[in-house]
Amino acid sequence: MFSALASALKPRVDIVEKREAGRFEPARSDYYRGTPGKPLQLILQARHDFLSIWRETDFADRVQQQRILGRQLVVVNSPDAIKYVVATRHDNFERKSPQMRRALEFLLGDGLFISDGQTWKQRRPLVTDIVHKSRVPSFGPVMEQTTAELVTRWETLPEGTVVNALHEMAGLTAEIISRSVFGNDLGKEAADSVTDGFTSYQSLIDSINLGYFLGFDEGLPVLRTPRLSRSVKKIHRIIDKVVEDHLAGKGDDKSMVELLVRRQQKNPELGLDLIALRNEAATIFMAGHETTAATLTWAWYLLSRAPWVEKAVHEEIEAVCGGRQPTIDDVPKFDWCRAVIEETLRLYPPVPILARQTRAADRVAGIDVDPASLILIVPWLLHRTEAFFEEPHRFKPERFLEGRRPIPYSYIPFAAGPRICPGLQFGLTESILCLAILAQRFRVEVPETVAVEPLCRLTLRPRGGLPVRILPRRRGH
Repeated sequence: MFSALASALKPRVDIVEKREAGRFEPARSDYYRGTPGKPLQLILQARHDFLSIWRETDFADRVQQQRILGRQLVVVNSPDAIKYVVATRHDNFERKSPQMRRALEFLLGDGLFISDGQTWKQRRPLVTDIVHKSRVPSFGPVMEQTTAELVTRWETLPEGTVVNALHEMAGLTAEIISRSVFGNDLGKEAADSVTDGFTSYQSLIDSINLGYFLGFDEGLPVLRTPRLSRSVKKIHRIIDKVVEDHLAGKGDDKSMVELLVRRQQKNPELGLDLIALRNEAATIFMAGHETTAATLTWAWYLLSRAPWVEKAVHEEIEAVCGGRQPTIDDVPKFDWCRAVIEETLRLYPPVPILARQTRAADRVAGIDVDPASLILIVPWLLHRTEAFFEEPHRFKPERFLEGRRPIPYSYIPFAAGPRICPGLQFGLTESILCLAILAQRFRVEVPETVAVEPLCRLTLRPRGGLPVRILPRRRGH
């Protein structure tokens, strides 16, 4: 009886996917059709799946507000208003939402992703310099070698072997970021441990901080259950050892963490003690590997369901590289590979909700905004708004070819303004290069029986991962 009641109360999510010749609309949550004016019902739906709470009318160029249990929420889905929030009035809207801060503080402490104020101002230039686009070419050999190792491993698999693409891509990007950030091999066991730890962590974190809606401006701390603690310890154990090795002089003198250590030694006033270094290392590691892994996973799904695009990608790689492995020097020539990654980021932004908390009263697009109110900028909505993208639910990489660019502040997969992701160029280059190296040698096919469902927790992943078949390719095929 109780299970039947729980099932009846469980919010429903309908997934829409449309395929026909030469046209593909990938999986998304259907529009919300719940009764208006029922905030508790909306909260329950959001806790289950934050992507399924949006009505068709929400996918429009506008700013709107509502109150849930007395708390003001403002959904900003207009480029001019987004610019006002993230750039013009950045100081008033820089603070991440209580939900995001509380959800990640156990894992990242005061790391750059969730810090604000003086801590953010002090550390942002350090981290930006470490992952600056000018440094990206020097990481090319790491990306090439690590991906080549995955190619070798996949070549040993019997043809048609089914693997979890999300797990495979997470292992790949974890190893790349480890060798880049930490200057040494992570190893498959440690990479798997971090990947499993974060997967577990995401699954245990609630999508809504109910304390915030009940009147606590800072939200309520996440309950640190034994399962959640085990997930965090898995990750911290590995990152702590790496940072301690660097402090003991065992690190690679070209690694990102070693640069942080040297900055602290020259500038003791920064206060980057072991905990602070661990927090920044963990932030760079988690942001750097998780978002790229999710992007590559979604890209394999999209290519598998759109063979005409996959064909264009294969032809481009053949024209640019012939039979040799793609390198980082080839990335500027990969127009189709870049377009596929950018379109993937449009349809499946790794962080589909950018939530900010207002410091002081303000006015956004004619709406008076209260202190401590919640400002929601939702790339999931923004990137699928027809005013900015024709046929917005359709997978159409061509919209990023021939120098075409979206309206400013209508396409923000890496956020925008002063808080734009400092690793943007690193992640974009890594995604394009990994895609090219793997697509040259393999087709990654999603079986027809697999029902793909986007799931938003802290990041946007396919629910339960993505089962794929690994099929070797031969030149010209």
